[in-house]
Amino acid sequence: MKVLVINCGSSSIKYQLIHTKDKETLCKGLVERIGAVTSIIKQEWKGEKPEKKSLSLDKHTTALKAVMELLVSADNDYLQSLDEIEAVGHRVVHGGEVFKDSVLIDEDVEEAIQEAFDIAPLHNPPNLQGIRAAKQHLPDVPHVAVFDTAFHQTIPTEAFLYGIPNRLYRRYKIRRYGFHGTSHYYVSRIYFKMTGKPKKGSKIITCHLGNGASVTAIKNGNSIDTSMGFTPLEGLVMGTRSGDIDPSILFYLIEKEELSLANVHALLNKHSGLLGISGYAADMRDLIEEAEDGDTRSKEAIDVFCYKAKKYIGAYIAALDGVDAIIFTGGIGENSSLIRSKILSNLNTLGISIDEKLNEAIPENKLISTKNSEVDIFVIPTNEELVIAIDAAKIATTSKQTPWA
Repeated sequence: MKVLVINCGSSSIKYQLIHTKDKETLCKGLVERIGAVTSIIKQEWKGEKPEKKSLSLDKHTTALKAVMELLVSADNDYLQSLDEIEAVGHRVVHGGEVFKDSVLIDEDVEEAIQEAFDIAPLHNPPNLQGIRAAKQHLPDVPHVAVFDTAFHQTIPTEAFLYGIPNRLYRRYKIRRYGFHGTSHYYVSRIYFKMTGKPKKGSKIITCHLGNGASVTAIKNGNSIDTSMGFTPLEGLVMGTRSGDIDPSILFYLIEKEELSLANVHALLNKHSGLLGISGYAADMRDLIEEAEDGDTRSKEAIDVFCYKAKKYIGAYIAALDGVDAIIFTGGIGENSSLIRSKILSNLNTLGISIDEKLNEAIPENKLISTKNSEVDIFVIPTNEELVIAIDAAKIATTSKQTPWA
């Protein structure tokens, strides 16, 4: 089945055309600067050179129309007509407590996604815009929502409740939800497939490290705790997000700096994290380069990032009562041997020992622990789009299959 996977941001659209039978990406593209004077579409077919176009795209509906036209205008062997697209999979960041699985999109689903706007104001509105725009252009095709939060719906009560009055949870559903669920799910399943080990009895920690970053504890194949919380702001230090912070700091800053709530929101989400600590960059590659040249603040940002990740790994070893494997994924997790090494350094007493030669070899789906390590350490590239495509294909063909089985 050919499935179009769509991931809409506030001013961007990422998309891939995937053949689910072969698990093969036929085409991938990115639309940037939607609503600006000049928008840009970059598209690349399998085996072909990337192409780039500059257009004026005022909204997501217009942008997706341009994507559809570009998909069928190119001379390729993979898609001659939009009629060949058999399903559309949409990434939706927040499903709240309503959605425990991926779901066929109807008016009720759209309404439920909209009701989660308050708890995911940066993500759900553009996700819904993309759904409605895509349905205009492909009205006769099943559209499926795949939620970042779904995989974490198995987290037990003691791990998802916060220490606030319970009436606030009952009234507003304030609890830990977790994100990056498709990524944590995907790499854990690749681990089971690679090793042949059963889900039952397994204890895994998955580390999705990128501009957004999270760590998840997975027991018997199910998420039992994860570092992101009510929103993607909680947990690790990230590119521009603060991660865990003493809430009293906010009151202190509001008083001292006379900040509005909008200012505080922007401070924690857009001006903190690696960017805030370093005062230079949010991209780990830039920070590593500057740190190697002697920049102290860049080094501090790297050290804080790695320490926080190490701390969560330690906490989740306790939550799991041991660990069989630690998996690194995401842009940083897959590509930075330095970060992997710093995070797992000095953990020999926990049976964790990284082989530095293997770690430096830029591994893919590769074991990087020493022979004597009691815990396996893997680097497994994530493929969230494939998860979305497979879920969409399953749900488009039958309503009886559970995508997280």
